Amino acid sequence: MFNIAKAAFRNKNSSLLYSYHQTCSVSRISELVKPETMVKKEDKKKVTRVLFCGPHLPDSYNFTRDYLQPYPFIQADVAHVRDVPEVIKDYHIFVTLLMQMDSYVISRATNLKLIMQFGVGLDGVDIDAATKHGIKVARIPSEGNGNAASCSEMAIYLMLGLLKKQSEMKMSVQSRLLGQPTGGTLLGKTVFILGYGNIGIELAKRLKPFGSRVIATKRSWPVDSDSSLVDEKGSHEDIYSFASKADIVVVCLRLSKETAEIVDKKFISSMKKGALLVNIARGGLVNYESAYQSLDSGHLGGLGTDVAWSEPFDPNDPILKFKNVIMTPHVAGVTEYSYRSMAKVVGDVALQLHEGLPFTGIELVN
Repeated sequence: MFNIAKAAFRNKNSSLLYSYHQTCSVSRISELVKPETMVKKEDKKKVTRVLFCGPHLPDSYNFTRDYLQPYPFIQADVAHVRDVPEVIKDYHIFVTLLMQMDSYVISRATNLKLIMQFGVGLDGVDIDAATKHGIKVARIPSEGNGNAASCSEMAIYLMLGLLKKQSEMKMSVQSRLLGQPTGGTLLGKTVFILGYGNIGIELAKRLKPFGSRVIATKRSWPVDSDSSLVDEKGSHEDIYSFASKADIVVVCLRLSKETAEIVDKKFISSMKKGALLVNIARGGLVNYESAYQSLDSGHLGGLGTDVAWSEPFDPNDPILKFKNVIMTPHVAGVTEYSYRSMAKVVGDVALQLHEGLPFTGIELVN
């Protein structure tokens, strides 16, 4: 089975950073852009145009369109990822979603002023290329818009699903069996938050009422950081010793060259036998082969992940055959509260660009 999984992993047309653009089915822009939203050529100069990359995460653009309805001079369109290079020249703001924004696509964006993410992750954007072409790049901070809270709730969901043995419960219902399986609790568990940012803080807040012990690592801790939520703090150098203490590890890091595959064979081997691994950040933070092999050997007690190594993920991938694996379709931050809040940020940024005002509500990275 491991050989099959290993082959499946190596045959994926992806890097550690997202490869969504290689897995999409063919679709033309006419299928994704509503005809009534297209702006006539003679009106282009009067309109600030925003382009979303489709076809996934649809409520990002649906909610943005809702917010912008009172402003006819702001136009929000959506194009299939395969069509973006053809049409991006006509737009001023591009919302990447899951697309790889490489130097080729950026070079075609002759009118673009801003590339932004509908959320935090910018691992798919060639920031150097954007800077070279005079294009600003930004993320929407997870604090204050419901995104961090939503992601932390998903982490709780995945932890409870693994502890309560969700797959086995379903089988018991189907087999008309009562009182089994015997599950676990968050009460008394030590949870290691790997990457204590905004999501980690929200997660720690929610773990305390469950009676969990929270330990966390962060590259640098602010002097005035609130220590009441964390029982033990560590730096990046402590990740292996912290992993050895934890019953559950929750990955909350941003994906970068430095963090890619940080959860590898060495890391998982340092975890307790039977410990659980939860990932609500990026698939590329976890080495696929190490996770698969550790599940197969029984060393890893379970994997709960909202993100995958390539997206959309193959539903027939061998790692999904394990009964102690729970995968959700990249929906940790996809709640109406967070999406309405972030849609407002995108809409406000478009209005600010139209009026020549400074951007607010976003974090520029170049």
